Amino acid sequence: MESDHWNDRYRVEEYVYGTEPNGFVAESADRIPVGPVLCLAEGEGRNAVFLAGLGHAVTAVDRSTAGVEKARQLARARGVRIEVVAADLAEFDLGRARWSGIVATFAHLPPELRRTVHRRVVEALAPGGILVLEAYTPGQVAYRTGGPKDPALLMSLEVLREEFEGLDLVVARETERDVIEGFGHTGRGAVVQVLGRKPAVV
Repeated sequence: MESDHWNDRYRVEEYVYGTEPNGFVAESADRIPVGPVLCLAEGEGRNAVFLAGLGHAVTAVDRSTAGVEKARQLARARGVRIEVVAADLAEFDLGRARWSGIVATFAHLPPELRRTVHRRVVEALAPGGILVLEAYTPGQVAYRTGGPKDPALLMSLEVLREEFEGLDLVVARETERDVIEGFGHTGRGAVVQVLGRKPAVV
């Protein structure tokens, strides 16, 4: 989707997906080693602000300038500091062996770009670094409680195992759960959850 779509969505007073972290991120946060964390397609900043509150140096990236500004506002309101970057993930440089954690929740990209970004994620994690990802599966189309309507933008565990080759998948599951995040995600959902660890150098 184009940035204009997300700018229009985020240009409302409310936080579309709420101000609290994604549930899987909150559940997994204690597994992220001390160090810098990158939040991809971070929108209005809820995960980034939460992780900054735990002491991480957090960079939040989103293509929407409206989302990035709301992330700044949320960080100020919570008394934490995050770095925010308005950038397209097709062009953003994740670096190499740089991040202790990379977080992506409901970052539904076109398949070719998604594969590219996910391979870059593997390269960008430092040894021992942790990936935390939650996304909707194709089964979400039937629920109509959030997420893309185009099945091509949804993710299966089988596909993610291939795209994150090189990580040890500590958690790898497709499940159904109640996803209540602002008014953007509002009910039962079909999701895939991955927590991957990059092997430490021996």
